[in-house]
Amino acid sequence: MPPSVFVITGIVSVQVGAGLAGRTFGQVTPAAMTGLRLWTSAAMMGALGGRGVARSVRAVLRNRAWRDGGVVLAFGVTMGLMNFAFYQAIARIPLGVAVTIEFLGPLAVAVVSSRRLIDLLWVGLAAAGVALLSEGWAGLAGPGMRHAAGVAGPGAGTALAGVVFALIAAAGWATYILLSASTGRRFPGSSGLVMAMVVSAAVVTPAAVVSGGGARGSLLRPGVIGIGVAVGLLSSVIPYRLELEALRRLPARIFSIWMSLEPAIAALTGLVLLGEALAAREWAAIGCVIVACAGAARGGGRAGPAPPPAS
Repeated sequence: MPPSVFVITGIVSVQVGAGLAGRTFGQVTPAAMTGLRLWTSAAMMGALGGRGVARSVRAVLRNRAWRDGGVVLAFGVTMGLMNFAFYQAIARIPLGVAVTIEFLGPLAVAVVSSRRLIDLLWVGLAAAGVALLSEGWAGLAGPGMRHAAGVAGPGAGTALAGVVFALIAAAGWATYILLSASTGRRFPGSSGLVMAMVVSAAVVTPAAVVSGGGARGSLLRPGVIGIGVAVGLLSSVIPYRLELEALRRLPARIFSIWMSLEPAIAALTGLVLLGEALAAREWAAIGCVIVACAGAARGGGRAGPAPPPAS
Protein backbone atom coordinates (compact mmCIF):
# COMPACT_ATOMS: atom_id res chain seq x y z
CA MET A 1 0.00 0.00 0.00
CA PRO A 2 1.51 3.40 -0.94
CA PRO A 3 2.41 5.63 2.03
CA SER A 4 0.11 8.38 0.78
CA VAL A 5 -2.83 6.06 1.54
CA PHE A 6 -1.65 5.77 5.15
CA VAL A 7 -1.44 9.56 5.46
CA ILE A 8 -4.84 10.29 3.90
CA THR A 9 -6.52 7.50 5.87
CA GLY A 10 -5.01 8.88 9.08
CA ILE A 11 -6.22 12.40 8.30
CA VAL A 12 -9.73 11.18 7.52
CA SER A 13 -9.75 9.11 10.71
CA VAL A 14 -8.76 12.12 12.84
CA GLN A 15 -11.42 14.36 11.34
CA VAL A 16 -14.18 11.75 11.44
CA GLY A 17 -13.35 11.33 15.12
CA ALA A 18 -13.61 15.09 15.62
CA GLY A 19 -16.90 15.16 13.70
CA LEU A 20 -18.27 12.30 15.78
CA ALA A 21 -17.29 14.17 18.95
CA GLY A 22 -18.99 17.30 17.61
CA ARG A 23 -22.23 15.40 17.08
CA THR A 24 -22.36 14.59 20.79
CA PHE A 25 -21.99 18.17 21.99
CA GLY A 26 -25.72 18.53 22.46
CA GLN A 27 -25.54 15.71 25.05
CA VAL A 28 -22.14 16.19 26.71
CA THR A 29 -19.83 19.15 27.15
CA PRO A 30 -16.61 19.57 25.16
CA ALA A 31 -14.61 19.12 28.37
CA ALA A 32 -16.34 15.81 29.12
CA MET A 33 -15.72 14.51 25.61
CA THR A 34 -12.07 15.61 25.80
CA GLY A 35 -11.66 13.55 28.96
CA LEU A 36 -13.34 10.50 27.43
CA ARG A 37 -11.23 10.74 24.28
CA LEU A 38 -7.92 11.07 26.13
CA TRP A 39 -8.60 8.37 28.72
CA THR A 40 -9.82 5.83 26.17
CA SER A 41 -6.86 6.63 23.90
CA ALA A 42 -4.41 6.24 26.77
CA ALA A 43 -6.01 2.95 27.82
CA MET A 44 -5.92 1.47 24.33
CA MET A 45 -2.36 2.58 23.59
CA GLY A 46 -1.26 1.49 27.07
CA ALA A 47 -2.68 -1.96 26.41
CA LEU A 48 -0.52 -2.16 23.29
CA GLY A 49 2.69 -0.87 24.88
CA GLY A 50 2.24 -1.26 28.63
CA ARG A 51 5.46 -3.20 29.21
CA GLY A 52 7.54 -0.49 27.54
CA VAL A 53 5.89 2.15 29.71
CA ALA A 54 6.67 0.24 32.90
CA ARG A 55 10.32 -0.12 31.89
CA SER A 56 10.58 3.57 31.05
CA VAL A 57 9.06 4.65 34.37
CA ARG A 58 11.44 2.37 36.28
CA ALA A 59 14.39 3.76 34.30
CA VAL A 60 13.44 7.36 35.16
CA LEU A 61 13.16 6.53 38.86
CA ARG A 62 16.27 4.34 38.97
CA ASN A 63 18.48 6.82 37.09
CA ARG A 64 16.83 9.88 38.63
CA ALA A 65 16.35 11.21 35.13
CA TRP A 66 14.12 14.02 36.30
CA ARG A 67 14.73 16.07 33.18
CA ASP A 68 13.37 13.24 31.03
CA GLY A 69 10.39 13.00 33.36
CA GLY A 70 9.87 16.75 33.11
CA VAL A 71 9.82 16.61 29.32
CA VAL A 72 7.17 13.89 29.18
CA LEU A 73 5.17 15.70 31.86
CA ALA A 74 5.25 18.94 29.84
CA PHE A 75 4.34 16.95 26.73
CA GLY A 76 1.30 15.49 28.45
CA VAL A 77 0.13 18.82 29.88
CA THR A 78 0.48 20.41 26.43
CA MET A 79 -1.48 17.56 24.82
CA GLY A 80 -4.29 17.87 27.35
CA LEU A 81 -4.63 21.66 27.01
CA MET A 82 -4.39 21.46 23.22
CA ASN A 83 -7.19 18.91 22.93
CA PHE A 84 -9.32 20.75 25.49
CA ALA A 85 -8.98 24.01 23.52
CA PHE A 86 -9.68 22.28 20.20
CA TYR A 87 -12.93 20.73 21.38
CA GLN A 88 -13.97 24.06 22.87
CA ALA A 89 -13.30 25.63 19.46
CA ILE A 90 -15.32 23.14 17.40
CA ALA A 91 -18.26 23.60 19.79
CA ARG A 92 -18.38 27.24 18.64
CA ILE A 93 -17.07 27.42 15.05
CA PRO A 94 -17.10 24.99 12.08
CA LEU A 95 -14.66 22.10 12.19
CA GLY A 96 -12.90 23.14 8.96
CA VAL A 97 -12.34 26.68 10.22
CA ALA A 98 -11.03 25.47 13.60
CA VAL A 99 -8.54 23.09 11.96
CA THR A 100 -7.44 25.81 9.54
CA ILE A 101 -6.61 28.15 12.42
CA GLU A 102 -5.02 25.32 14.41
CA PHE A 103 -2.74 24.55 11.46
CA LEU A 104 -1.01 27.89 12.01
CA GLY A 105 0.91 26.10 14.79
CA PRO A 106 2.82 23.67 12.52
CA LEU A 107 3.29 26.51 10.02
CA ALA A 108 4.93 28.63 12.72
CA VAL A 109 7.30 25.78 13.63
CA ALA A 110 8.28 25.31 9.97
CA VAL A 111 8.87 29.02 9.40
CA VAL A 112 10.73 29.72 12.65
CA SER A 113 13.10 26.82 11.99
CA SER A 114 13.83 28.14 8.48
CA ARG A 115 16.02 31.00 7.31
CA ARG A 116 14.57 31.39 3.82
CA LEU A 117 13.09 34.69 2.71
CA ILE A 118 10.37 32.94 0.74
CA ASP A 119 8.87 31.78 4.03
CA LEU A 120 7.75 35.37 4.56
CA LEU A 121 5.49 34.82 1.54
CA TRP A 122 3.94 31.77 3.20
CA VAL A 123 3.39 33.72 6.42
CA GLY A 124 1.70 36.49 4.45
CA LEU A 125 -0.50 33.99 2.62
CA ALA A 126 -1.54 32.35 5.90
CA ALA A 127 -2.24 35.78 7.37
CA ALA A 128 -4.43 36.56 4.36
CA GLY A 129 -6.39 33.38 5.04
CA VAL A 130 -6.94 34.35 8.67
CA ALA A 131 -7.98 37.83 7.56
CA LEU A 132 -10.59 36.31 5.26
CA LEU A 133 -11.95 34.34 8.19
CA SER A 134 -11.92 37.31 10.55
CA GLU A 135 -14.20 39.30 8.23
CA GLY A 136 -16.95 36.78 8.86
CA TRP A 137 -16.60 35.82 12.51
CA ALA A 138 -20.24 36.67 13.20
CA GLY A 139 -21.29 34.27 10.45
CA LEU A 140 -19.08 31.45 11.70
CA ALA A 141 -21.58 30.68 14.46
CA GLY A 142 -24.69 31.14 12.38
CA PRO A 143 -28.11 29.59 12.94
CA GLY A 144 -27.04 26.30 11.40
CA MET A 145 -24.28 25.71 13.95
CA ARG A 146 -24.84 23.21 16.75
CA HIS A 147 -23.52 24.10 20.19
CA ALA A 148 -22.48 22.11 23.22
CA ALA A 149 -24.17 22.12 26.56
CA GLY A 150 -23.07 25.21 28.40
CA VAL A 151 -21.94 27.04 25.24
CA ALA A 152 -23.63 30.27 24.22
CA GLY A 153 -25.77 30.40 21.11
CA PRO A 154 -24.94 31.89 17.70
CA GLY A 155 -23.28 35.28 17.51
CA ALA A 156 -20.03 37.17 17.01
CA GLY A 157 -19.01 36.68 20.65
CA THR A 158 -19.39 32.92 20.40
CA ALA A 159 -17.42 32.81 17.15
CA LEU A 160 -14.68 35.02 18.56
CA ALA A 161 -14.35 32.72 21.58
CA GLY A 162 -14.09 29.78 19.18
CA VAL A 163 -11.32 31.51 17.23
CA VAL A 164 -9.42 32.24 20.46
CA PHE A 165 -9.68 28.59 21.51
CA ALA A 166 -8.47 27.53 18.05
CA LEU A 167 -5.47 29.87 18.37
CA ILE A 168 -4.70 28.35 21.79
CA ALA A 169 -4.87 24.91 20.14
CA ALA A 170 -2.50 26.17 17.42
CA ALA A 171 0.03 27.28 20.04
CA GLY A 172 -0.42 23.93 21.75
CA TRP A 173 0.19 22.08 18.48
CA ALA A 174 3.42 24.02 17.86
CA THR A 175 4.64 23.16 21.37
CA TYR A 176 3.41 19.57 20.91
CA ILE A 177 5.62 19.11 17.84
CA LEU A 178 8.74 20.24 19.68
CA LEU A 179 8.02 18.21 22.82
CA SER A 180 7.05 15.17 20.76
CA ALA A 181 10.45 15.17 19.09
CA SER A 182 12.21 15.58 22.44
CA THR A 183 10.14 12.79 24.02
CA GLY A 184 10.88 10.47 21.12
CA ARG A 185 14.62 10.99 21.62
CA ARG A 186 14.44 10.27 25.36
CA PHE A 187 12.10 7.26 25.48
CA PRO A 188 12.09 4.11 23.31
CA GLY A 189 9.17 3.11 21.11
CA SER A 190 5.84 4.63 22.04
CA SER A 191 6.39 4.56 25.82
CA GLY A 192 6.90 8.32 26.07
CA LEU A 193 3.75 8.98 24.08
CA VAL A 194 1.67 6.64 26.24
CA MET A 195 2.94 8.26 29.45
CA ALA A 196 2.18 11.70 28.03
CA MET A 197 -1.34 10.60 27.11
CA VAL A 198 -1.97 9.45 30.68
CA VAL A 199 -0.78 12.84 31.93
CA SER A 200 -2.96 14.64 29.40
CA ALA A 201 -6.03 12.67 30.51
CA ALA A 202 -5.29 13.49 34.15
CA VAL A 203 -4.99 17.20 33.29
CA VAL A 204 -8.49 17.42 31.82
CA THR A 205 -10.15 15.02 34.26
CA PRO A 206 -11.31 17.67 36.79
CA ALA A 207 -13.02 19.75 34.10
CA ALA A 208 -14.45 16.60 32.46
CA VAL A 209 -15.91 15.29 35.72
CA VAL A 210 -17.34 18.63 36.85
CA SER A 211 -18.91 19.45 33.48
CA GLY A 212 -20.07 15.89 32.79
CA GLY A 213 -21.51 15.12 36.19
CA GLY A 214 -25.01 16.40 35.56
CA ALA A 215 -27.90 14.26 34.39
CA ARG A 216 -27.68 15.61 30.86
CA GLY A 217 -23.97 15.22 30.48
CA SER A 218 -23.29 12.13 32.57
CA LEU A 219 -20.11 10.36 31.56
CA LEU A 220 -21.40 7.02 32.85
CA ARG A 221 -24.05 6.40 30.22
CA PRO A 222 -23.07 3.41 28.01
CA GLY A 223 -23.83 5.32 24.81
CA VAL A 224 -21.58 8.21 25.81
CA ILE A 225 -18.78 5.87 26.85
CA GLY A 226 -19.10 4.01 23.55
CA ILE A 227 -18.76 7.23 21.58
CA GLY A 228 -15.76 8.18 23.69
CA VAL A 229 -14.10 4.87 22.84
CA ALA A 230 -14.83 5.37 19.13
CA VAL A 231 -13.48 8.93 19.21
CA GLY A 232 -10.32 7.78 21.00
CA LEU A 233 -9.81 5.02 18.44
CA LEU A 234 -10.44 7.27 15.43
CA SER A 235 -8.66 10.39 16.68
CA SER A 236 -5.58 8.83 18.27
CA VAL A 237 -4.92 5.11 18.00
CA ILE A 238 -5.57 4.62 14.27
CA PRO A 239 -3.91 7.80 12.97
CA TYR A 240 -0.86 7.49 15.23
CA ARG A 241 -0.25 3.97 13.94
CA LEU A 242 -0.87 4.79 10.28
CA GLU A 243 1.27 7.91 10.32
CA LEU A 244 4.08 6.05 12.06
CA GLU A 245 4.06 3.61 9.15
CA ALA A 246 3.93 6.48 6.63
CA LEU A 247 6.93 8.22 8.21
CA ARG A 248 8.92 5.00 7.82
CA ARG A 249 8.42 5.29 4.05
CA LEU A 250 8.29 9.06 3.44
CA PRO A 251 10.64 11.99 4.17
CA ALA A 252 9.19 14.33 6.80
CA ARG A 253 9.00 17.08 4.16
CA ILE A 254 6.70 15.05 1.89
CA PHE A 255 4.68 13.86 4.86
CA SER A 256 4.09 17.47 5.93
CA ILE A 257 2.89 18.43 2.46
CA TRP A 258 0.31 15.63 2.54
CA MET A 259 -0.72 16.73 6.03
CA SER A 260 -1.50 20.17 4.61
CA LEU A 261 -4.68 18.66 3.18
CA GLU A 262 -6.08 18.31 6.70
CA PRO A 263 -8.01 21.65 6.82
CA ALA A 264 -9.83 20.80 3.57
CA ILE A 265 -10.68 17.29 4.75
CA ALA A 266 -11.86 18.76 8.05
CA ALA A 267 -14.14 21.16 6.18
CA LEU A 268 -15.61 18.31 4.12
CA THR A 269 -16.07 16.22 7.26
CA GLY A 270 -17.85 19.11 8.94
CA LEU A 271 -20.13 19.43 5.93
CA VAL A 272 -21.00 15.72 5.80
CA LEU A 273 -21.24 14.88 9.52
CA LEU A 274 -22.25 18.21 11.03
CA GLY A 275 -23.99 20.06 8.20
CA GLU A 276 -21.47 22.93 8.42
CA ALA A 277 -21.60 24.54 4.99
CA LEU A 278 -18.86 27.13 4.46
CA ALA A 279 -19.05 30.30 2.38
CA ALA A 280 -16.75 30.84 -0.61
CA ARG A 281 -14.68 33.28 1.47
CA GLU A 282 -14.06 30.59 4.08
CA TRP A 283 -13.04 28.02 1.47
CA ALA A 284 -10.63 30.62 0.04
CA ALA A 285 -9.19 31.13 3.51
CA ILE A 286 -8.68 27.39 3.92
CA GLY A 287 -6.98 27.29 0.53
CA CYS A 288 -4.58 30.08 1.55
CA VAL A 289 -3.52 28.21 4.68
CA ILE A 290 -3.15 24.90 2.82
CA VAL A 291 -0.88 26.47 0.20
CA ALA A 292 1.12 28.29 2.88
CA CYS A 293 1.66 25.09 4.90
CA ALA A 294 2.54 23.05 1.82
CA GLY A 295 4.95 25.74 0.61
CA ALA A 296 6.71 25.99 3.96
CA ALA A 297 6.95 22.19 4.21
CA ARG A 298 8.20 21.80 0.65
CA GLY A 299 11.24 23.99 1.25
CA GLY A 300 11.90 22.76 4.75
CA GLY A 301 14.03 19.77 3.81
CA ARG A 302 14.22 16.74 6.09
CA ALA A 303 15.53 18.45 9.19
CA GLY A 304 12.36 19.45 10.94
CA PRO A 305 9.85 17.15 12.58
CA ALA A 306 6.67 16.38 10.77
CA PRO A 307 3.47 17.53 12.48
CA PRO A 308 1.74 14.57 14.13
CA PRO A 309 -2.01 14.33 14.35
CA ALA A 310 -3.20 16.63 17.10
CA SER A 311 -6.88 17.00 16.62
